[in-house]
Amino acid sequence: MIKTYFYKHADGTMHHDVDLNQISTLLADERNLLWVDLFDWQPRDLQWLGRIFSFHALAIEDCIYDSPRSKVDRYDGYDFFELHALRYNEDRDPEIDSEELNVFLGKNYVVTVHKNPIESIGRIADVSRKTPHYMTKGPDYLLYAIVDGITDTYFPIIERISARIDELEVEIYEHPALAITEEFLSLKRTIVLMRRVIDPQRRIFSTVGTGTRYTFEVHKDNVPYYMDLTDHLERISDSIEIFRDLVSSALETYSSYGTAKTNEAIRMLTIITTLTATLTLITGIFGMNVPLPFQRSWWSTVLVVAIMVGLCIWMIRVFRKRNWI
Repeated sequence: MIKTYFYKHADGTMHHDVDLNQISTLLADERNLLWVDLFDWQPRDLQWLGRIFSFHALAIEDCIYDSPRSKVDRYDGYDFFELHALRYNEDRDPEIDSEELNVFLGKNYVVTVHKNPIESIGRIADVSRKTPHYMTKGPDYLLYAIVDGITDTYFPIIERISARIDELEVEIYEHPALAITEEFLSLKRTIVLMRRVIDPQRRIFSTVGTGTRYTFEVHKDNVPYYMDLTDHLERISDSIEIFRDLVSSALETYSSYGTAKTNEAIRMLTIITTLTATLTLITGIFGMNVPLPFQRSWWSTVLVVAIMVGLCIWMIRVFRKRNWI
């Protein structure tokens, strides 16, 4: 499905569902801005759009086949972006997945391509039906608004992951179980996917406003917006690195805690075995079916029991003295 939003600079008006076959007329004035949103598409829709805008075949191929990493490629007359939005649901397995968003950024047009609805694009599209708010500052500002909206959806995920780590750090001492290990591993997979998505996007926009050559052209009035976007991505990236360290440390702590509990159990079993083995040796000797001294005297039974009790008390005192129990 194709939706179009056209800002005509001459009279400051918005137009929708324009005829893309008139592309040369629509883009004749460089101050105009055309946004084409292609979603729930079929390959033939993408190829038709590629012919309208003369997109390179490699860029069309990148749209058709999903890529796990974000990137930006410069072609003649436009830049091509592969970006990713995230969907998070901790009750699902896998609990997080990514939605690829492809963007063609031209001199006075933006083309977005995605299979499924993306929240930030839907919000901007709703505003653009009523007002040219996002369309008056150039295509680079529209790109910023889209990416900033996607970035804003990362923060609730970050907050929830932080809360889950805090909860699990308490549970590993209160309710140690195999399920906690599985929860930690699930969190680790989530953090790895977020890192794979966010770090390349951070690198794409990190050169804007630094005085170095931009990875894509940005109007000087829009540079502060990209600096703010980069700051958000840096904060998220730093949080992910911290979460990765916390999860790894928690897993090591949980493993050490489990090992300590196992060692404690083995130590107690060893002590019990030592006590019972000694008593079994004594009773085994006096229980042999051969003549033994004083075996017909009841004092023999009292003496054997006293020796067994004395040995138990002595061994327990030795164990305590050595802090074994």
